Amino acid sequence: INFATAHDGFTLNDLVSYNHKRNDANGEGNNDGESHNRSWNCGVEGPTDDLEVLALRERQKRNILTTLFLSQGVPMLLHGDELSRTQEGNNNVYCQDNPIAWVDWADAREHWSLTEFVQTLSRLRRDHPVFRRRRFFQGEAIAPARDADTDLSDIAWFTPAGNQMTAGDWHVGYARAIAVFLNGTGIAEPNIRGERVVDDSFLLLFNGHHEDMEFTLPRETYGERWEVTLDTSTPMVVDRPTVKSAETLSLESRSILLLRRIV
Repeated sequence: INFATAHDGFTLNDLVSYNHKRNDANGEGNNDGESHNRSWNCGVEGPTDDLEVLALRERQKRNILTTLFLSQGVPMLLHGDELSRTQEGNNNVYCQDNPIAWVDWADAREHWSLTEFVQTLSRLRRDHPVFRRRRFFQGEAIAPARDADTDLSDIAWFTPAGNQMTAGDWHVGYARAIAVFLNGTGIAEPNIRGERVVDDSFLLLFNGHHEDMEFTLPRETYGERWEVTLDTSTPMVVDRPTVKSAETLSLESRSILLLRRIV
């Protein structure tokens, strides 16, 4: 089971809005609840009118949700996170039967774009078994690469320069910016009817750095052309531009780009 937030702790909205718990309403002098929340307020504690901070918070929500839904395993989504539900920084609402703990359905109208983004992620996961394998990756070739004499691994990790990650690469600064190839033809387990599962192949680009980063796509063995399927720097991908192997892209700071192989 994978999850970013749960009924105990911050909601997703509060995870990107508060560095510190706000549990005074519980009547325990703010001594209850977890103090180590692994949260970041994006520069301002609590509510703000700063448009840059608000935009960053929305992007961080999309980043967290994308990581959750496209990870192997079963995703658990906290109720109301798709609506940007807030508990006003309270991370221990066991005693709050009031608006602090309730779902405000007005949030659904205000934060409809996040709800649609979650729907997109859920649909991607439903439609593509490469995001919900039932067995661990083997890190080795499962099926031959398309139009190539060599075999492709079921998963492969790349540096922003488009080179496969080495053991040493994981310990350098640019490990905040990495890419992962998920091989849709490298799914070893059959479906419930005993048939081989073949899916599209995808490339995920992660830029966890605070500045924009350039990524060079892997060589054509992994795919000649790719289609932009999801981009967390924006609530919705309207157009679906295509990019070529070995092409260099600029990825916005703190964002994720999902590419689907089309050739």
